[in-house]
Formats: sequence, structure tokens, C-alpha cells
Amino acid sequence: MPHLVITGASAGIGAATAELFKKNDFDVVNLSRKPCPVAGVTHIKCDLSQPDFVHSIRDELINALGDSTQITLIHNAALLINDNIASTESEQLRRVLEINVVAASSLNQILIPRMSSGSSVLYVGSTLGEKAVPNSFTYATSKHAVIGMMRATCQDLVGSGIHTACICPGFTDTEMLREHVGGSMEALEAVGNLSAYGRLIEPEEIASTIKFACENPVVNGTIIHANLGQI
Repeated sequence: MPHLVITGASAGIGAATAELFKKNDFDVVNLSRKPCPVAGVTHIKCDLSQPDFVHSIRDELINALGDSTQITLIHNAALLINDNIASTESEQLRRVLEINVVAASSLNQILIPRMSSGSSVLYVGSTLGEKAVPNSFTYATSKHAVIGMMRATCQDLVGSGIHTACICPGFTDTEMLREHVGGSMEALEAVGNLSAYGRLIEPEEIASTIKFACENPVVNGTIIHANLGQI
């Protein structure tokens, strides 16, 4: 049975993705501080902001995978903070990069050597991976780095049969977005109106896009914009 290893599946896009893969006969392993709400998902508690988190979960993760070599690894967890380049201390940038970028690299080192042909390494990016908006300094910086990591992944895995892609969601109706706008319904509506469909994206829509990327190695090295057409 194929395995999915996903970070940050306790809510939002991660939970929707875990549920979709579980329904499609994947054994799903979630790595996060809080458990995934989807029944049957194996939860390994960890804090991706800690540089040594991999060492504390290595044995448990390897045991959860058993002998499986058909692995989809989805780097989904991310930290979004309202911050500005002129006032953000470097320590905050380090913390965001640790979660949004470095944790992915640490997991790659453990799991890629176990992956056989047909496996995939998928990154959940953002529309802010190729542009920026005010007061999202550390998030935009980290998501630009995620795209670079995906492209490097593609080149370094040439000939392995393992493919990669970066799925870049637009404004999605998640807990993270709601917290980012302070729970304001007016702000959420305004953000939704920035798409050609005049609404927010549902987490399940991003999950299905991630599943497509998993199943189609032709997208290797590709950025997939999933944003309903931003205006």
C-alpha cells in the first residue's frame, strides 16, 4: 500500500489532503503538533520549528512506513505572520524559515533515500512564492525559497523516477487565513473578491490539485497555480 507523509495535517489544506488520500487507499502519516482529525491517520507529534525535530521522530516515522517504498511526501506546514521588513527581527525570520523551508529539507534527507520510482515530493507554496504583498515579509520570503527548493529537487532527482511539483494556492478558506485577517468576515469577503470567481478557495479544491500532481509525473519541476484566477 502506498504511503503519504504530510506535515501540518491538523487543519485546513493539510487535513483535507489527508482525508482525500486516505479515501484513495493511502496509509497516511501526519507530522505536526496537533493530531489530524481524519480517522485512521497515524499522528507523529513534533514541532517543526525545532532544528532537531527529525532526530526525535526518525525511528517512529520509519516504523510507521514499514517496508513501503512508494511514498508521497507533502511539505504542507507553514507559519504565516503579519510582519514588515523594516521591523522584523532576524530571529523571527529564522523561525519562519525553520518551519517553512528547513523542516522540508530535513524530511527530504530521511525519506528520499527510501523512495522508489513512482514516489513524489510535493511542496505546498503560495501565490506569494512569486510576488509579495505588504506586511507578509517572512512568509513571502520563505515561499519564494520553497519554489527554489522544488526546482532543486527536480534537478537533483533526475533519473530516479521520483517527481516533484509546487502547488501554489490562492486565498483559501483556512484557519490560518482567518487568523491572518483577525477573524473579520468583511476582510474575508474582500479577499475572496480578489479571485475571478469572487470567492475563497475550499481546502478540498487544493487537496484535489495536490492529488493530481501526485498522480502525474509529467508535472515534474512545475509550479501549479491554484488560485481561481486572481484579479
